[in-house]
Amino acid sequence: MAVRQLEIDTDRLLARVEDGVGWLVFNNPERLNAVNFAMKQAIPGIVEAFDADEDVRVVVITGTGDRAFVSGADVTEFGELRSTPEAIRVYDEVTDRMWDSLRELRKPLIALVRGFALGGGLETALRADLRIAAENAEFGIPAVKIGLGFSYDNTEELLRVIGHTKTADLLLTGRRMGAEEALACGLVNRVVALDEIEQVVRDLAAEIAGNAPLAVRLVKANMQAAHLPPDERDRERLDALVAECYASEDYAEGRRALSEKRRPEFTGR
Repeated sequence: MAVRQLEIDTDRLLARVEDGVGWLVFNNPERLNAVNFAMKQAIPGIVEAFDADEDVRVVVITGTGDRAFVSGADVTEFGELRSTPEAIRVYDEVTDRMWDSLRELRKPLIALVRGFALGGGLETALRADLRIAAENAEFGIPAVKIGLGFSYDNTEELLRVIGHTKTADLLLTGRRMGAEEALACGLVNRVVALDEIEQVVRDLAAEIAGNAPLAVRLVKANMQAAHLPPDERDRERLDALVAECYASEDYAEGRRALSEKRRPEFTGR
């Protein structure tokens, strides 16, 4: 499949569709891929485009270069964009929309993490379903070191993934956690050599993209629902997605391929 680039209003993000995978790349290497306001504004549109694109079965987020995934928000903008209550409200609304778009993506999301994933970088990685880290990856939330208010929602997200003990350690000290420690506490799924990580993620994305799209969508929907309070879970929709899988051409194709001992060819129907 040919590579298809998405048009974006900022050159600090790159987005493309390649072999069933949507790639979202933070492209601000001179500032260690820090996320500025324009990037935050653009991300929801990119994510929504990937979600609506039938050619995209998996999404990968990463940063340009080996030094950083995302080093956090671009603090040089804070004096202008977070200096009054009204400015802070607008900035936070844009930030929340960015987080929501990543959280609500209906397709599997993989974070390819090289170098620093700090502050908003770690928060971004937390929105992914799978996190693959290079050996040079470093994770941390340095909010207490600069007096920044770290939100309840992001605290809850970190608690859900690594538990109270590690969350307290990271947030109260503001220290950085290396890749092996992140693996040990469940923050990442795998740690691989820096020169191998892109191929590992490409292979992982291809494996997921080769599975039945309706069944993959159901897995993602079930996981998203499990994070909601019980009274907010749309069980009827989840049951309907199960029924859609059983009634699909892909289910019939999967059974045929199994009996014929060949690789199935799924269409998402």
